[in-house]
Amino acid sequence: MHRYFVLYKPFRILSQFTSAEGKRTLKDVFDVPRDLYPVGRLDYDSEGLLILTNDAALNHRLLDPRFAHEREYWVQVEGRADLQAIDKLQRGVVISIDGKAYKTRPCRATLLPDTPQVPERVPPIRFRARLPTSWISMTLTEGKNRQVRKMTASVGLPTLRLIRHRIEKISLDGLLPGEMREMKKQEIYPLLFTFPS
Repeated sequence: MHRYFVLYKPFRILSQFTSAEGKRTLKDVFDVPRDLYPVGRLDYDSEGLLILTNDAALNHRLLDPRFAHEREYWVQVEGRADLQAIDKLQRGVVISIDGKAYKTRPCRATLLPDTPQVPERVPPIRFRARLPTSWISMTLTEGKNRQVRKMTASVGLPTLRLIRHRIEKISLDGLLPGEMREMKKQEIYPLLFTFPS
């Protein structure tokens, strides 16, 4: 039987169930059936929305680049983000992927006017009083390795905190780090995929 879990992966947790280099993994935080696996990844030092399932068809549709789907990230950056930096992010920037130059696809990027309502990170970010920070919402339809961090760095705004807030119509709303909810297939599929009528 197919199972579907939506969870908030905490900071400094590997997006896998087997340990590497003594780092904590999903199995240290979430009690789920053994045949589940994460759809895609979130870096060890990133946090936010992750989907666990044993449904190979859902996994394929979410990971195959032909079925581009939206992923929204809330990014706290060091420095004051201006409209010029936002415009560059939206039009696409050149980053390095596997040692080769890669121009990112156009994306949606907006400067968040206020700090979003997010849980405190554990451990907290080390603030430097002299340096301002900004929050940006970035919605991508591709997922290269450490792409968001590379994109913000390319416009002079190093990422301090990275939270995947949403995948298509599923968001972190109502979840805290380390929490999850189970969904049924008939609930999760319409939120992730648009099927022709």
